[in-house]
Amino acid sequence: MARIPHAQRLRDLLEDAIVDGHYAPGDKLDPEALAREYDCSRTPIREALQQLAASGMVRVLPKRGTFVAQLSVTELVERFEVMAELEGMCARLAARRATPEELAALHRAQAACRACMRSGDADGYYYENGIFHHLIYEASHNDFLTQEAARLHAILKPYRRLQLHARHRLATSFDEHEAIVAALERGEADAAEAAIKAHVQVQGERFNDLVASMQRLQVRRREG
Repeated sequence: MARIPHAQRLRDLLEDAIVDGHYAPGDKLDPEALAREYDCSRTPIREALQQLAASGMVRVLPKRGTFVAQLSVTELVERFEVMAELEGMCARLAARRATPEELAALHRAQAACRACMRSGDADGYYYENGIFHHLIYEASHNDFLTQEAARLHAILKPYRRLQLHARHRLATSFDEHEAIVAALERGEADAAEAAIKAHVQVQGERFNDLVASMQRLQVRRREG
């Protein structure tokens, strides 16, 4: 059991390394080299890579090894479109089904997001934002929907993190959270669905910001 949190921590570190451009799309991930780099045995490395493969962050090719997945801008936009629909369904159901305890937990998550937003801590906000969204999934009280939303959320996590580093995005994201929570509190399914879909969708200036962030990563990889 002790290996599980260690593997989860390694998964987060490897995810960060991929998002930061330390491992570029298409790069092969060698478990032995990773074990040396992170000063651990190969067992938690294998577990971490399995978690990343399940999330779609890496791809395992038989007899060839494990490689960093490479998603095009078009593929990302398609996934964000589906994510918006799944989260919209979650919010719609949560507006009808959330318990007082679940709404209280959502307020606590939003308070944690507020603290990170005010301090300009984009990485901290990224983690608290994940908790916020998963609470809404769970408040839908639809296990299948929760699992599907969480699976796609995991695939898009690194790119959501990129978005949060865009100028003023923390404050905008927080304000969007406020609209979502208010609609859920009022039990307004249509408003909750519309608010969270607007929050998740990548279009207009947000699309341009995502493309610019990905281009900056590509430049850093070439220079590295």
